[in-house]
Amino acid sequence: MTHSVLATRRLYGGRALPTLGGDVWEHMVIDARAVIARDAAMEGFMDVAVLSHDSFASALAALLARKLGDRVMPEARLLDIVRAAMADDPLIVRSAIADLIAVVTRDPAADSCLTPFLYFKGYLSLQWHRIGHWLWKYGRHDLARFLQSRVSEAFAVDIHPAVPVGNGVFIDHATGLVVGETAVIGNDVSILQGVTLGGTGKEHGDRHPKVRDGVLLAAGATVLGNIEIGRRAKVGAGSVVLKDVPPRATVAGIPAKIIGWCQDATVPALMMDQSLPSPEYHI
Repeated sequence: MTHSVLATRRLYGGRALPTLGGDVWEHMVIDARAVIARDAAMEGFMDVAVLSHDSFASALAALLARKLGDRVMPEARLLDIVRAAMADDPLIVRSAIADLIAVVTRDPAADSCLTPFLYFKGYLSLQWHRIGHWLWKYGRHDLARFLQSRVSEAFAVDIHPAVPVGNGVFIDHATGLVVGETAVIGNDVSILQGVTLGGTGKEHGDRHPKVRDGVLLAAGATVLGNIEIGRRAKVGAGSVVLKDVPPRATVAGIPAKIIGWCQDATVPALMMDQSLPSPEYHI
């Protein structure tokens, strides 16, 4: 769990935001029972998704398998893949918990840990990416590419399985997100819908952006080429970034230019403030 995630705890539902795996699971069980109390029609779903499991990892593995399972790649086979990845690399589950806390911390629509866990495709697609990345590192490229394709079909999120992604990452709404093969995404990054981390053409080799810790990529931002978005930078909505962005810079426009600077203590990804400095910037 990263320090910045822990430092941005808030209250939800009259309770402190959970910070550890056990806490998250306990809160999810409580919330699942509360859902059933409010609407009995949800009992079967809550039982399958949460109450029939004994841990966060078990519930997450089953949920991910159900989301992508089909006739060609059955749910049971996907479940075996997810469980194997989690058993081999415990960081997958720890990162999933950090990502979930990031969602609840940064998204006012997340009224509990249970809501994004069950329903937010940005969160679910990121957890599938972590499984695909595990496969990629072990040389199982064909299966990793298959899962990338299925995730794209199911969630409208296309992240190449080679891409390393840090902890505490929040993908909001997620529709239309594209991340190329040699991109890098750091810790505590927030990415909104319609973002592209792409190349500038058909060149080979290291050709995609490197997004460092604490960066906010606002809705519709396009970042192209082997460039770096420095720590705690902010990229304005609809911008096209073609050059390196220094740490703590705010950039906007087509092509993007520096229009301001974030304060030393400010982490744009945690603030989730997509506004731009005054005076207003005009393209």
